[in-house]
Amino acid sequence: MTAVQLPAATTPASAPTTRLLLTCAVVSAPLWAVVSLAQAATREGFDLIRHPLSVLSSGSLGWLQITNFLVAGVLTVAGATGLRRAMHGSPGGTWAPRLVLVNGIGMIAAGVFVMDPADGFPVGTPSGMPETLTWHSYGHMASGSIAFIALIAACYVLGRHFSRAGNRGHAVASRVAGTALLLGNGWSMTGGKAGSLTLAVGAITAMLWISVVAVRYRRGL
Repeated sequence: MTAVQLPAATTPASAPTTRLLLTCAVVSAPLWAVVSLAQAATREGFDLIRHPLSVLSSGSLGWLQITNFLVAGVLTVAGATGLRRAMHGSPGGTWAPRLVLVNGIGMIAAGVFVMDPADGFPVGTPSGMPETLTWHSYGHMASGSIAFIALIAACYVLGRHFSRAGNRGHAVASRVAGTALLLGNGWSMTGGKAGSLTLAVGAITAMLWISVVAVRYRRGL
């Protein structure tokens, strides 16, 4: 496996700061996934087959998922700066960090704009989707779409980046991660069976891959 090389533009003086920023990217996805899945397993009435993880932002404990979105988003934004420094001058070194940055901003916005209760969650909510959506629910869906599109694109750009570097394994993994989210999001939008589950799997897969990439670059500093 080809090792990630430290770009010459990263000086010894800037390496500790870059390492800290990359650590933010390393932590962001696992943190978001663990907090989301822990709630999915423990909050009464939640069913990942039927309910998107975003709906955890509603109800009396909704502040947990709102905070999860905000913290993970801020960490992703900081991590994008670390990736920009580490990838400077390499193929995809401009656009991959930019797309990760957009993804982080989208996550922050998804925390600000809360999804409406739906399909029996929280407990007491009528079955099915609401007849009308609030403005903040529309804002959440728009923010999520922007975040997902940026993350998918970032994975494909990273695929090209690693292909040009001769690292076939990482190139394939990047494209697989992007495709997992692309298919999961598409299946969810069409109302396919277990769409919320496939979306969660795709989103977490793509997010975790960004963390893996950050780990590889952090080790090179």
